[in-house]
Amino acid sequence: MKLIKPCLLALTTMLFLNCTSKKELASLKNSYKNDFYIGTALSADQIEEKDEKVDSLIRKEFNAITAENIMKSMFVHPEKGKYDFALTDKFISYGKKNKMFIHGHTLIWHSQLAPWMEKIKDSTEMKAFMKDHITTIVSKYKGKIDSWDVVNEALNEDGTLRKSVFLNTLGEQYLIDAFKLAAAADPKTDLYYNDYNNEEPAKRKGTINLIKKIKEGGGKVDGVGIQAHWRLESPSLEEIETSILEYSALGIKVAFTELDITVLPNPWDLKGADINQNFEGSAKMNTYPEKLPDSVQEKLAQRYSDIFKLFLKHKDKISRVTFWGVHDGQSWLNDWPIKGRTNYPLLFDKQLNPKKGFEALIELKK
Repeated sequence: MKLIKPCLLALTTMLFLNCTSKKELASLKNSYKNDFYIGTALSADQIEEKDEKVDSLIRKEFNAITAENIMKSMFVHPEKGKYDFALTDKFISYGKKNKMFIHGHTLIWHSQLAPWMEKIKDSTEMKAFMKDHITTIVSKYKGKIDSWDVVNEALNEDGTLRKSVFLNTLGEQYLIDAFKLAAAADPKTDLYYNDYNNEEPAKRKGTINLIKKIKEGGGKVDGVGIQAHWRLESPSLEEIETSILEYSALGIKVAFTELDITVLPNPWDLKGADINQNFEGSAKMNTYPEKLPDSVQEKLAQRYSDIFKLFLKHKDKISRVTFWGVHDGQSWLNDWPIKGRTNYPLLFDKQLNPKKGFEALIELKK
């Protein structure tokens, strides 16, 4: 008996250590390391590592990062001839020290422009701005940023070109020029066109035509970003799969760049509604102010599981899946399209606890 007890103790210890090791390894980035990058969007506070618990969660779960806001033009290029790279430098340093894939978001976008940019009316001035803006930023981070959203949200829902300040001053050529300028500044970085709802048929067709035109014009396009701000029941898995296949057929990579799943009603689905007046503060539009019911947690988990099953089916075509935020408390969906709502779209709650959706994605890889 004296011989058996030490053996039992050793065996118990080995089993405990093995289980502990497996538990520690059960992270998103480790579970999907052979499939595609798992990313998240970082706020300014997260880039500056102001919360140790949040930082620990980011480093444990994710191997790719996107800056939520600080690289958009109003922040990085606030005045003509003046750039502010302070937070972007910290963002790059954060990614490098944690050995993460770094994605740049975004170079040309009609929204969140610095006020002086919106006032440009002359084509010569706009062309000069684009060349300076893209070349300066991409050159500064040459070899440090793995991929860029070169142009963001250039299309309307019907697939036609959005009448932005860029289209109004330069015409369609601005799209080709943007990709040419980015490629010239850093030939080795991957260049993406990024948009929302571009898994829907009309916008998907417009996106495909746009990418073809850029390529035909001599622009370098390496991938398409599908933002993936989705809902519990839409878009359908069939539409998502069709998008993966049709974009991949262009010879480019597919990334899901801003994934989150709203569990709240969308006032835009209600015909004739004035969103700001009729639904601001409406209890009907803020269905779960205190807690998400278990039944909805289950639906959210199932939706994430179904989506990731599809992603795994086409992992050879997908480069990266990035969640738009680390935890529910950070999500932009708490304030959009109605301010002050409580949404639950991500895999971690606002206390940083893993939700059933997280467990479902880990379970898929066991």
